[in-house]
Amino acid sequence: MLSKQRGSIMNLERMEYCSMRDNKQAVIQKDANKGLRNITTQNNLVYYALMIVPMILIFIFSYLPMFGIIIAFQNYSAGKPFLGAGVDWVGLKWFSKFVNSFYFSRILRNTLVINILQLFMGFWVPIVFALVVNEIRNSKFRKVTQTISYMPHFISTVIVATMVLSFISSDGIITKFTAAFGYDTSDLNANPKAFKWIYVLTTIWKSFGWSSILYLSSITSIDPTLYEAAEVDGCGRFKRIWHITLPHMLPLIMIKLIRDVGGILSTNTDMILLLYNQAVYSDADVIGTFVYRETLMGGKYSYGTASGLLMSLFSFTLVWCANWVSRKTTNFSMW
Repeated sequence: MLSKQRGSIMNLERMEYCSMRDNKQAVIQKDANKGLRNITTQNNLVYYALMIVPMILIFIFSYLPMFGIIIAFQNYSAGKPFLGAGVDWVGLKWFSKFVNSFYFSRILRNTLVINILQLFMGFWVPIVFALVVNEIRNSKFRKVTQTISYMPHFISTVIVATMVLSFISSDGIITKFTAAFGYDTSDLNANPKAFKWIYVLTTIWKSFGWSSILYLSSITSIDPTLYEAAEVDGCGRFKRIWHITLPHMLPLIMIKLIRDVGGILSTNTDMILLLYNQAVYSDADVIGTFVYRETLMGGKYSYGTASGLLMSLFSFTLVWCANWVSRKTTNFSMW
């Protein structure tokens, strides 16, 4: 009996000792983590300081102007105050008017068709270009190729649109080239069916080189020993791309895809405004151009604001859905 009591006391003392030891280790680990966080914070103080000015600019130019969306719920005209006496609140009047307008179905269809066409035709181009550039072994030729591909990005949209319009005019290079093969393309400027292709191909040409920079940087971060091991195992060039390069690029590809899906209701309004004319309104008029005409040219500020806000909400919904699908299917997401 006495030995049992003594054993129980020893067990209790052992358990108490273990508990005290675990608590002490936890305190030590907590202090170590706290010290590590303090060291990390101190080391990053310079970077935090550098972020102050950009954050202030983002707040001023991106968040403060959001206050202006309240005119979407008002009958606003230039010179009136946003708040206070004399403000005419109309609720969802302008949203309802936009959705029920005669042009809503047309501009929504054109916006979706143009952006989906651009997504399917243009999304993979910078990826393939980055893969091709990465396989070029001559460094000088690779640098020249990259430089040439980047140049269209730095050309003004106005200049690009002017070039395209001159190329597809009745005496333009493209018109004469196609005429040499027996095709009549003299009316490309006034052909609604051709406008989508002209816009999409122009946009892809202008942006694919610049967009490939992110993919090239992702490729350069891959450990070269992976390629060497795959080559020793007998993998050819295409197998190395498929099993090594593309899997490492997948997170970036999915993030870009989520962003592009979210922007499916927005187009390069500047480019369309410079390329289109009244003859192609039926297939070229999109949400951005419609809002531009109604707001800036027509003076309907509340109507235009309501239209833009509604499309922004739809775009946010698309981003959220694309992010959810990406997280479920590939385990990569933006949040």
